[in-house]
Amino acid sequence: MGVVGDESNTNPPSKRSRPRARRGAPSVPPPPAVDAADEALQDPDADEERGAVLVTGICGRLGKLLVRELHRTERVVGIDRRRFPDKPKDVVHYQVDVRRKKTRDIFRTEGVRAVVHLGVLHDPRVGERERHNWNIVAFQKILDYIVEYEVEKLVVLSSAAVYGPHADNPQFLPEDAPLLGAQGFGAIRDLIELDMLAQSFFWRHPQTETVILRPCHILGGVRNAASNYLRLERPLTVLGFDPMMQAIHEKDVVRALEHALRPGAKGIFNLRGAGELPLSRMFRKLGTSPIPIPGALATGMLDRLFRYHLSSFPAPELDHLRYVCMVDDTRAREVLGFTPKYDLDQTIEAVVSPRAWVAAR
Repeated sequence: MGVVGDESNTNPPSKRSRPRARRGAPSVPPPPAVDAADEALQDPDADEERGAVLVTGICGRLGKLLVRELHRTERVVGIDRRRFPDKPKDVVHYQVDVRRKKTRDIFRTEGVRAVVHLGVLHDPRVGERERHNWNIVAFQKILDYIVEYEVEKLVVLSSAAVYGPHADNPQFLPEDAPLLGAQGFGAIRDLIELDMLAQSFFWRHPQTETVILRPCHILGGVRNAASNYLRLERPLTVLGFDPMMQAIHEKDVVRALEHALRPGAKGIFNLRGAGELPLSRMFRKLGTSPIPIPGALATGMLDRLFRYHLSSFPAPELDHLRYVCMVDDTRAREVLGFTPKYDLDQTIEAVVSPRAWVAAR
């Protein structure tokens, strides 16, 4: 695993003069030229003075999609303990565990101006202690470095799952709705705690523009519960339930992240796709035949399958197949200026398209 370099006690730079990368750090070629129709061409030296956009979890599906858009106009630095063999040449990737002290060197040497935090561990199979250490302890370190090095912008990708699916949910949940997703589903507690840490940081450090995005179910080549579920040939459903669902295309999420990086953007924003429809209609569009099972039987079955590693879906996920959990995205449209580009058909079909399928394997 790669390392950044020796620890140093050098004092953090001020916002007025951020240092260039020190000798020994990966070199960063000048960014590609922008279209001549733009108001002004970017100067590589000015771009370096402006600072880098640091992306955690850069090797995940969303991280790679985001980087391929950002590197055209920004100097991009990524942290991920996984390899990134197909990264753009002008992107700097540090193959390091974000929890290590080496992360501090990256903030010090790269002159980071913005952080996009995508490095959240969602795997319910990972032990509770390890998952908490990765998601919460690591994120708190990142927040400390943001304060120490006076980073101007923080964008955190949370999830609408923090609200939780419940029988008494209103039709559409606003951003100030209570975060009840952990009731009956311990695996999401970390995500709620991370979301609340980001909210607390927003109020305690107003000098950093903090944006928290809470997208509905993300579909595409991502390997998440929603996309994996819809790829099943014979998915289980709960007999007697057909909840309304929202979904957003993975590339629309990337566009929302780009909107969040714009100067002046701050606050909490729900993200939704082009509409909502019943789960049964999603199956019809995909041409799959679900297997309806009584709720008690489905819970016991999933418990056993998950315990013996025969399923990647824990039983509490069944609540998403029973109850509504849809969000109101008015603030994202009016304040953030974000509207989805992909319609529902394109979004749903993205989970089984050849390109998405290869990316998800």
